[in-house]
Amino acid sequence: MTDQTPTLSTSLVDLPKQDWLQAVAQITEEDGYFQQLGKNHFATFIEEGTTLLVTFETLQGMHALSELAQPFGWEMLRDHGWSHLCVASDGDTWFRDKAVYGYFDRLIDDGFFDEFDTVIFYGAGPCGYAAAAYSIAAPAAKVVVVQPQATLDPRITEWDHRFADMRIHDFTSRYGFAPDMLDAADQAFVLYDPRENLDAMHAALFTRPNVTKLRMRFMGDALQTDLMEMSQLAPLLLAAADGTLNEATFAALYRARRDYRHYLRNLLTALDDGDRETLIIALCKNVTSRMRARMFSAKLTQLQARQAEQQD
Repeated sequence: MTDQTPTLSTSLVDLPKQDWLQAVAQITEEDGYFQQLGKNHFATFIEEGTTLLVTFETLQGMHALSELAQPFGWEMLRDHGWSHLCVASDGDTWFRDKAVYGYFDRLIDDGFFDEFDTVIFYGAGPCGYAAAAYSIAAPAAKVVVVQPQATLDPRITEWDHRFADMRIHDFTSRYGFAPDMLDAADQAFVLYDPRENLDAMHAALFTRPNVTKLRMRFMGDALQTDLMEMSQLAPLLLAAADGTLNEATFAALYRARRDYRHYLRNLLTALDDGDRETLIIALCKNVTSRMRARMFSAKLTQLQARQAEQQD
């Protein structure tokens, strides 16, 4: 670390873990705080506006997804003047830790969430589980979760083999079954790709009157990264904050996938696997008319040549 005090615009890339934590603590100390929560978790808070974004993140995710190696919520703080509470873990823990339970208990006792006009909980994957589970601490909050697990209790989700090593942890006690914890939310939105079977099975467990499921078909198993690369995560949260997010507004945001190569390649693969030649040709013509895309151009040439041979 240098002697210069880091700020919200300071890159924290390549800092060793302890230096990174020290820098985050320095950045938050003027308008908030940094608090260690046991061995594997910590919380940071920066107060700015009357909208509070509560994000659940991992140290590894911050370094992988942020150009500055910062919490994602700091982007919303800088660009939109929101306040931000980040609850972070070192690795995927699903935030099943008594220190985290106690931290949210204290926030409830202090009336922390009552100080804000709008509260939004956000997370993806294991962090999406936590965002849903701990949202009960702020009744009437908005909740946006991406590919969340409902629980890892094997009595309910023994079909999910991906996280078998987490089954020794308690998912039955406080803040345990995430779908039930959403009952106090104003609105909750669950994003998933229905073609990812295990994600879809977890999403089914979130069926509630106040839950809207937003499907990202043909996108795959890294939806948070996709939303960021399409520059649609911030607009999604803004729409949730002002109460305009629904299936129609999400469909408009999700049109960005038409120019997103990862989605287009996935769609081409799915059509190819289904031997949908007419649709493949239509897709390739559409894509090659709008962008340079060698894969689609080569596929179109191949299919057109095949059709010409069949006509001879």
